Amino acid sequence: FYYQKYRLWPFIMDKSVDNNINQLHPSKILDEMGIAWNDTIEKKTSQLYKKVSSVIPDIEWPYFAPYIEAINILKKEKNATILAHNYQTPEIYHCVSDVRGDSLQLAKEATKVDSDIIIQCGVYFMAETSKILNMDKKIIIPSLDAGCSLAASIKGQDVIDLKRENPGIPVVTYVNSSADVKAETDICCTSSNALEVVNSLDSDKVIFIPDEYLAMNIAKETKKEIIMWKGRCEVHEEFTVEEIREYRENEPGVKIIAHPECSPEVVDEADFSGSTSAMINWVKTNQPHKVLMVTECSMSDNVSVETPNVNFVRPCNLCPHMKEISLENILSSLWYETYEVIIDDDIARRALNSVNRMINL
Repeated sequence: FYYQKYRLWPFIMDKSVDNNINQLHPSKILDEMGIAWNDTIEKKTSQLYKKVSSVIPDIEWPYFAPYIEAINILKKEKNATILAHNYQTPEIYHCVSDVRGDSLQLAKEATKVDSDIIIQCGVYFMAETSKILNMDKKIIIPSLDAGCSLAASIKGQDVIDLKRENPGIPVVTYVNSSADVKAETDICCTSSNALEVVNSLDSDKVIFIPDEYLAMNIAKETKKEIIMWKGRCEVHEEFTVEEIREYRENEPGVKIIAHPECSPEVVDEADFSGSTSAMINWVKTNQPHKVLMVTECSMSDNVSVETPNVNFVRPCNLCPHMKEISLENILSSLWYETYEVIIDDDIARRALNSVNRMINL
C-alpha cells in the first residue's frame, strides 16, 4: 500500500526533466552509454540492492539499476560529487550519493571535496547555500522545479521592509531561505542551533525569519521577544496533535520524534524534537523498538536501512519539491551539466557573511 500510494513509480513518472527539446530523454542517454538491465547490471548492482531491499520493492530495481550504474560511471568520468539531502528517496540517498545530510551539512562538506562539479540533490535554496560556500565550484541542481514553500514565502525586499519597520533589531534567518534573503540578514541559523544563535545576540528583540513554527518553538525557550514571519513548510505544517495522539493510541510503546518546523503543539506531544540530523542521531543512539519520525517520510526509509532493529511507523507526508529530484534528471544533469546555480557576486558575498557568523559562533 505504501509504495502503490506514495512512491513515485518510475513507469508512471517517466517524464523528461528538461524543457529543452534538443536534449536526449534520460532513457536515451542510457542507450548512448550502452547500459540496460541485464545479468551484468544485475550482478554489478546486487550489493547496492541488498542494502536497500527492505525499502525498495524488487519490481522497481530493474528500472533503477541502469540509471544508478550510469550515474556512478559518469560522476567518476566528470569528477563530480553528488550531495543528497536526508529527504531524498533511498535509490538516490544510498545508491548514487557521496555525501548525505541536512542542508548546511551538505554545503559545508562541499567545501572539502576536490571535484569539478557538485550535484545538489535537494531543493534550490540548498543548491544556493552550497554555491555561497563554494563560489569557485560548479554547483548543479538536477531540476529547477525543486523549490520550497518556506523559502518562497519571503524575498530580500521583505527583509528590507522588516528592518525598516523595526530599526536596530537584528535579523536571524533560518538557512532554509534564498540567497537574497540571507544577504539582508545579520546571522543565519539551523533548526539545531537556532536558540543558541538567538540568545547570542545583544538585543531584547530579534526578528526571526522565515519559519513561523520554528520561531514559536524558539520563543518558548528564550526570554527575548521574537518578531515572526508567517512562513511555513508545507510538509511539517500538515501534522496535527490529533494525528500524533492517534498514533500513540494505535502503536503502543512508540517513540515520537518531531522536527521543530512542526507546530509547537505537535512538538510538545513528541518525546524528542530536533533537526533532521539530530533525529537521525537520536534513532541510531537510542535504538527504540518502534519510532515515528514526524517529518518528510523518505527520511524514515533512509534511516531504516541503517537501523534494521528499529520498527518505523510511517506517516507519509511527502515533499513534492524534493521529489522533483530523480535518478533520471540526475543522469541528465551529469550528461549535460545542467542546471548550473549562478548567484550575483554581491548577494553571495553578503549572504556568506551571515552564514559565516553562524559558523564562527
